[in-house]
Amino acid sequence: PMRKCFRRERAMANKRSADPVIPTESVEQQCVFHWAAWARGQWPEIDLLYHVPNGGYRNPSEAARFRAEGVKAGVPDLCLPVSRAGYHGLYIELKRKRGGKVSAEQNIWLDRLAQQGYRTAVCRGADEAIREINAYLRETSCPKEAEADPCDAHD
Repeated sequence: PMRKCFRRERAMANKRSADPVIPTESVEQQCVFHWAAWARGQWPEIDLLYHVPNGGYRNPSEAARFRAEGVKAGVPDLCLPVSRAGYHGLYIELKRKRGGKVSAEQNIWLDRLAQQGYRTAVCRGADEAIREINAYLRETSCPKEAEADPCDAHD
């Protein structure tokens, strides 16, 4: 199912140069959601996966309006609000396979979310994000790195 996601990007790149195509973050994210639609048979809860539309360019007045509405810099791109293995949910910051840096604000958000009991990950490309989501959804035991056993609260 992933090949369809990259056709348009490859066609555009072929017109520009002979360099290998590195899909944009947007294309990578679209591929994750294309896969998620396909994976619903195995993981019905995948329907809860959503994108947080914080990134991208905004003109100054639109940016000011969004800030007033509560948009915050650095919030991870993807959220799966499904509890597993003592975590409240999964947040993923998605980057291109090559290029794309995690900003200071994004690192702060990832750290704070982890402190609140969420699993967090930075994934480079759709394939990495899909592996992370699959691994997360397969988990049934408590996280090994937790200071206190979060599973005890659920007994």
